[in-house]
Amino acid sequence: MKRFLTKFRGNERGAVTVDWVVIVAGVVALGVAAMTLIETEATNLATTTGKTISDRAK
Repeated sequence: MKRFLTKFRGNERGAVTVDWVVIVAGVVALGVAAMTLIETEATNLATTTGKTISDRAK
């Protein structure tokens, strides 16, 4: 049993997978945060532009 536990503790084959999952989750979270910010600002800009064009057309 001691040999099995020593071998199991030294095995790092799955560690790289966990690292990649954490990295990808971080990238996805940053992407979602950026898209939320861009969407809000783009909507505000489009609304302001539409109002300006509408006011000048009258």
